[in-house]
Amino acid sequence: MSRQTVELFRLAEHKNRHKTVYFNRTELGQLLAVYSRYVIRGEWRDYAIDHRDGFALFSVFRHSHESPTFAIMKTAAGKNPGEYVLYSGRRKLRAARTLADIVEFLQRKPSLVNAS
Repeated sequence: MSRQTVELFRLAEHKNRHKTVYFNRTELGQLLAVYSRYVIRGEWRDYAIDHRDGFALFSVFRHSHESPTFAIMKTAAGKNPGEYVLYSGRRKLRAARTLADIVEFLQRKPSLVNAS
């Protein structure tokens, strides 16, 4: 007769280690507001939202078949408050503690949007 081993783990610890991050309603409102401004200008045409372990990602595209023009990442809030990071491709453009700072940066820098 073979012996089977059973591994026990605390559900609370498992949830904390594998915490999926989401954008809340207010954040989605901010993201879609800036997105719609650039859609009206004809500069952005599509977006995607991804939720993964440890971060959420809002990506905008010039064309739906290309890589994202910009991506805004929301990181998990561990011991420190969460952070928002703006990327253009693999290049980190800005990091901030609030999404409003990232959105303001995007609105102030129309040359960034046109250059990508």
